[in-house]
Amino acid sequence: MPESNQSRSWIDILSELAEVFFKSARQNKRGRSWHQHVVPYENGWALRREGNKRITSKHRLQDTAINKAKRLARKYKADVIIHRQDGTIRDRINYD
Repeated sequence: MPESNQSRSWIDILSELAEVFFKSARQNKRGRSWHQHVVPYENGWALRREGNKRITSKHRLQDTAINKAKRLARKYKADVIIHRQDGTIRDRINYD
């Protein structure tokens, strides 16, 4: 059966699908940040990833929460945002 200009081969369709899939996968990685927030929590401090409602970990001392946040931020090339007891931002450390 002769192939017309309008018909597409299955290889063209498959390559287009693969391109769309990989393009969307790249965009999803960029959309999510790994910035770590050290925030006051109950009687201590907590670590919360930016955009999350739930906390990552609880700590009695702010210093231990900061150290954990720094470890994660270095791993994922992100920022550590340290909050004061009243919730305002005290410091920001960049690990890009």
